[in-house]
Amino acid sequence: MKRLSDRGARAIAIGLVVLTAVLAGGVALWRVLRPRQPHVEVDYARYPVRGLDISAHNGAPDFDSIAAAGIDFVYLKASEGLTLNDPAFLRNYLAARRAGLKVGAYHFFRFDCDGMGQAANFLTSTEKCDLQLPMAIDIEEWGNPAGVATEIINERIATMVAVVGSQRGPTIIYTNKNGDARFVRHQYDSLDGSDPELWICSFTDPPLTRRPWRIWQHSHVGKVPGIVGEVDLNIFNGSRGEWLQWLDSLSNTIKQPLRR
Repeated sequence: MKRLSDRGARAIAIGLVVLTAVLAGGVALWRVLRPRQPHVEVDYARYPVRGLDISAHNGAPDFDSIAAAGIDFVYLKASEGLTLNDPAFLRNYLAARRAGLKVGAYHFFRFDCDGMGQAANFLTSTEKCDLQLPMAIDIEEWGNPAGVATEIINERIATMVAVVGSQRGPTIIYTNKNGDARFVRHQYDSLDGSDPELWICSFTDPPLTRRPWRIWQHSHVGKVPGIVGEVDLNIFNGSRGEWLQWLDSLSNTIKQPLRR
């Protein structure tokens, strides 16, 4: 009977070890495979300057309500590829400026289009606008063809950055972790202000990037008065005083378009 008890105890112990391992493995697998919420709650005491990025897909925003909700800046989609223009851009630009928001414009970069042509489209789309924020180039694999070589894409990005920068001053690149690793990190690593700044999309806190960032997009599912449905949320990397200093430095370097 004692021998059977020893065997039974040993079996129970082994069973507990196996069960613990299975549960631990299950938890690890769940963490890997679970749907990830495209949202991070941000400490607004640490990052008090808040912003949105908006395109025609967001309908007709009420920018007065947006400003009253504590939003400080907005990036508006202006263009994409060689010929596409966001139909709501100029309307949104005028309304956002009237509401007192700081306004920037962004271009969705197409991997299969040359950089010079994309720069021309972006510059033409924004030629009537006095912008307060750097010209933003949105670089991401989502929505782009998969068959274009990284070297070719990087050459096209470099051309666009150079042309837009020569005409309008500072630029900023929007991308996520994968885009940062593939297109940005090794091509633009200067910290002296000569390279585009980084606007990072990341749903981790802190953001997943090895490079200093200026703006962090921390949500695709934000809710803000004045916007019907969900909207992208962003914050500026710094205090309100640092925000004002950055705006002041930009006012001396951003080139406003020549009036015709």
